[in-house]
Amino acid sequence: MATAKEEFLKEFGEHYGYPNGPKTIDQIRATEFNRLQDLVYLDHAGATLYSELQMDSVFKDLTSNVYGNPHSQSDSSSATFEIVRDARQQVLDYCNASPKDYKCIFTSGATAALKMVGEAFPWSCNSNFMYTMENHNSVLGIREYALDQGAAAIAVDIEDIHPRLEGEKVSTKISLHQAQRRKVAGLQEGEPTGDVYNLFAFPSECNFSGLRFDLDLAKIIKEDSSRILGTSVCKNGRWLVLIDAAKGSATMPPDLSKYPVDFVALSFYKLFGYPTGLGALIVKNDAAKLLKKSYFSGGTVAASIADIDFIKRREGIEELFEDGTVSFLSIASIRHGFNILNSLTVSAVSRHTTSLALYTRKTLLALRHGNGSRVCILYGRHNSVEMCHEMGPIVSFNLKRPDGSWYGYREVEKLASLSGIQLRTGCFCNPGACAKYLGLSHTDLISNTEAGHVCWDDNDIINGKPIGAVRVSFGYMSTYEDAKKFVDFVTSSFMSPQNHVHNGNQLKGVNGSLDTCYYLKSITIYPIKSCGGFGARSWPLSNNGSLKHDREWILKSLSGEVLTLKRVPEMGLISSFIDLSQGMLFVESPHCKERLKIRLELDFYDSTVQDIELHGQRYKVYSYSNEPNAWFSEALGRPCTLLRYSGSNHEFVLDKTKDVVSCKDTDSAVSFANEGQFLLVSEESVSDLNKRLCSDVHMGVCGTAMKVNANRFRPNLVVSGGRPYDEDGWRDIRIGNKYFRSLGGCNRCHVINLSLNAGRVQKSKEPLATLASYRRVKGRILFGILLKYASVNGEQQQGDSWLHVGQEVHPD
Repeated sequence: MATAKEEFLKEFGEHYGYPNGPKTIDQIRATEFNRLQDLVYLDHAGATLYSELQMDSVFKDLTSNVYGNPHSQSDSSSATFEIVRDARQQVLDYCNASPKDYKCIFTSGATAALKMVGEAFPWSCNSNFMYTMENHNSVLGIREYALDQGAAAIAVDIEDIHPRLEGEKVSTKISLHQAQRRKVAGLQEGEPTGDVYNLFAFPSECNFSGLRFDLDLAKIIKEDSSRILGTSVCKNGRWLVLIDAAKGSATMPPDLSKYPVDFVALSFYKLFGYPTGLGALIVKNDAAKLLKKSYFSGGTVAASIADIDFIKRREGIEELFEDGTVSFLSIASIRHGFNILNSLTVSAVSRHTTSLALYTRKTLLALRHGNGSRVCILYGRHNSVEMCHEMGPIVSFNLKRPDGSWYGYREVEKLASLSGIQLRTGCFCNPGACAKYLGLSHTDLISNTEAGHVCWDDNDIINGKPIGAVRVSFGYMSTYEDAKKFVDFVTSSFMSPQNHVHNGNQLKGVNGSLDTCYYLKSITIYPIKSCGGFGARSWPLSNNGSLKHDREWILKSLSGEVLTLKRVPEMGLISSFIDLSQGMLFVESPHCKERLKIRLELDFYDSTVQDIELHGQRYKVYSYSNEPNAWFSEALGRPCTLLRYSGSNHEFVLDKTKDVVSCKDTDSAVSFANEGQFLLVSEESVSDLNKRLCSDVHMGVCGTAMKVNANRFRPNLVVSGGRPYDEDGWRDIRIGNKYFRSLGGCNRCHVINLSLNAGRVQKSKEPLATLASYRRVKGRILFGILLKYASVNGEQQQGDSWLHVGQEVHPD
């Protein structure tokens, strides 16, 4: 019986792996991408990877030659000038552009190239800026330059072959915006009084769906624009065409000998990984003459006079638009990247990556849950349409549960990372394609924004709809094994087998009896948020029911960001201890010779009171003098300041009638805790987790280094007794004579994968990867429960205000 790879090669072997190239794909991975090892990298649409051979060539080049500023006259400068000239030709050759017709302008990236077109284009109040829905934000941003000059901006959906304004509300807003800007600029609508120029923009490949646009679209816009855009917007002026080829050129660069394109934007790290911060604008000569440039700089003028309005600009297109000194060392490096692509040939790269994407699409589409429902919903047209005829090496999708609800894309991303798979999720800075394929209306988009959703946040499902997608994308060094591991990951993590419908609400734990005897095993206090804590046999509660002084201090960067263990793992190396009898907080770090002492009372050398926001709460905090700030800055190797919670939250309200701000105390204060006043973990649950860690066949022989203890989860309270995961069912519990209410399970992140050994922070995939296999509930990986101090019949609890190790724990 044929293996899975043999079946793959039977179908795709003609196109996969560079059979006629200088190296096979297996040889390329073995000799040029050693660093990947067990990592599966599937975000080549975001940034492809540089090869070790490429970087060896760059290093040898830069260490063997002397390249000076090309604006000088020395021999080293002349050498640089020649390198830059040759690089321009390489870029033109890559797009089959004749130097008689086109020029290559180097920029800081594709975005800068697009911006250059927008700010220099000869807009007028009679101009039109049209763009397809499937455009990156960097193209949409050109709209602002057009609107500033009174031009119209219209989005079109080429698949519909009809113009489509950006929805009634949005188009109305744009019309009003145009009128306002015309008024400010003194522009008036009417018959054109001079030449009118319009701009049409589309990507060679959509970075959301992988849809490739037929470049014949450029010819149609030039020769018969009314066929696509309608007669009402095409009656005036000349159309110029801009292609955003930042993504598409990695596998199918536009052939400018066949298509009358005026502007093409490129980014080199998308082609071969290095260098970053360098792109190019390929511009047609006659189109370049239309661009209007105000600013001048070193290198762009032949002469200027400082104290009168006199400049003589350079005549060369490249010289005119490349402000200052180009990034000549980066430009010198791109030839080594082109050498890699040329040795394989771009057509072979396209065939290779397309075979992987096609295999992945077909396999994902075939996945079914046990009840027969689809696991995967793919985005992008898979049948040929008039202007969109192929799919590139991008696979964009979302996953569904057997009951038809969606898995959140952040859940997919988190679990993929734990499996050593790097991919990307969200809208990929392509809001038009995202809304189109996900069926998000303008009302949806606006309400999501008003609800607080912003790009890159953790919101992935709003009102039952996904607001982004999962994207995997392949590069020239991607392999069948990469694709297979990804498909296997989706199958094992998200597909429910026959007769097992997992609705995302059940945990695969062990349920125990609630009449079992439990007792408090340990108490831990964490004075400084995200830093190390200390254990105590007994500890008092504060007025609001929290452990006294728990998470009462925070560290903040000079930019205002609150430092956390997730962002700054070194915080875990800082240990703390409070001696209540001395009224003193002691802090130590392996990076500081002396320990820091802070008095608990009135130890504020700077009496300034600040107002900060954290996790949606606003706090009043006190700051310290330079001494503790310097200590913590040394301990973490970055400037930071120490702040202390004042003891209450405050809500600040502006009274507009009196123009004053009033302050109202709130009862939701839980110091600087993220969600609950307490985090409780069961000793038996930790033990069960360790058994699972040791039984994992991928972990090998189990040793003490593989096990985790309860402190890895940073709990305040550890209980012992009963069976693993009994705590999942607790709603109200009593410890001694104190009552607490469960707020539900604690959602875990990669922080629990950090271990602190010998003054060092070490990272691994465990225990989060194992927890994800059996403790997952709709994107959340739960372990331990959050508690809130509870009053009895609305009255303050009486009696001993301390918790003591050994006290019985009674769940209700």
